[in-house]
Amino acid sequence: MADAPGGLRSRIATRRARLDGAGRERGIDLARGLAVIGMFAAHLLDTSPFDGDDPTTWTDVVNGRSSILFATLAGVSLALVSGGSTPVAGTRMDVVRGRVVVRAVSIWAIGILLIALETPVYVILPAYALLFLAALPVLSLRASTLFAIAGAVAVAGPFLVWLIDTWAVWETPAGAALEQATGWHYPFVLWFAFVAAGMGIGRLASSRPSTAGALVCFGAALALLGYGIIGRWAPVAPAETVWSFVLSSEAHSSGVAEAVGSGGFAIAVIGACVLLCATPARWLVWPLRAVGSMPLTAYAAQLVAWALLQPEPTVLQLGSDLVAFRALDPFWPLTIATIAACTLWALLVGRGPLEAAIGWAAKALVPAR
Repeated sequence: MADAPGGLRSRIATRRARLDGAGRERGIDLARGLAVIGMFAAHLLDTSPFDGDDPTTWTDVVNGRSSILFATLAGVSLALVSGGSTPVAGTRMDVVRGRVVVRAVSIWAIGILLIALETPVYVILPAYALLFLAALPVLSLRASTLFAIAGAVAVAGPFLVWLIDTWAVWETPAGAALEQATGWHYPFVLWFAFVAAGMGIGRLASSRPSTAGALVCFGAALALLGYGIIGRWAPVAPAETVWSFVLSSEAHSSGVAEAVGSGGFAIAVIGACVLLCATPARWLVWPLRAVGSMPLTAYAAQLVAWALLQPEPTVLQLGSDLVAFRALDPFWPLTIATIAACTLWALLVGRGPLEAAIGWAAKALVPAR
């Protein structure tokens, strides 16, 4: 029996087509989904330093790398909304830039609200918003230039982070507020390297298997360079010196080795996801692609759930203890619930609620000319 127009089957078919249409970057959705779940793991699992001989430490792969993958994918998204391989120009680019500003302000405001929940994690969204703004001047650049900028920032950025970290303001209440407002745990003066690299990827025809394969190889080479070569120099440098800082490969160290190694890891993951989604296996990962179609909603929902489910809530059920919450083994329940909710939402409604609201605001405030 055929489904009536507007019926459930028709609605599901229409919504499903949104993630499977010819113009949709399925591999990018999958990579976003993996980045979100990776950040869940980094927050909710006890990650010990990686040891190849000890499988219990393999979860450390998510530590730091998931958030860097998230930032790199932000750059890919910026490139796609500004024309993909052929950047828009003139008034169309003006509209894109205006809408990016609206998105940045909205994301920053959501980040500040999530910080107010007082969950014991660093919220990436304020830094994410600043990175969007920092990308405005380079939105029209081609891939080669963007990759060159990414490389320069990855090398020079750690020195600038080290210098800024020496400022006395960080020891004051104003410094604490500034750290939260800028998301300084993810210092934008270095993390712009990942956004620029992602924009470079978005300027390529990355959906082609040959291009995706090249991304996997290039990313793997960078990971080897960062972790296997540059990272080996850091222990040689005297402790507590600028060199021990800027050469570090440790997660969230803001060192050159981490920037190159984790940036390469992100590039390789994106290429691998594109290759996977060029095969029938893309149907097996459809739920993860659904999460990746609404990453802001999934990320925010996790922190809200954390605030509500913590072991010892305050009167307003805000704030929690990291160790006590991890003791509840919340990773799998929250992850499965997130994947299920995003899948149902994608099939029955479509675009994620936060993504839809910000998109509506951007179009309303900056209409097409």
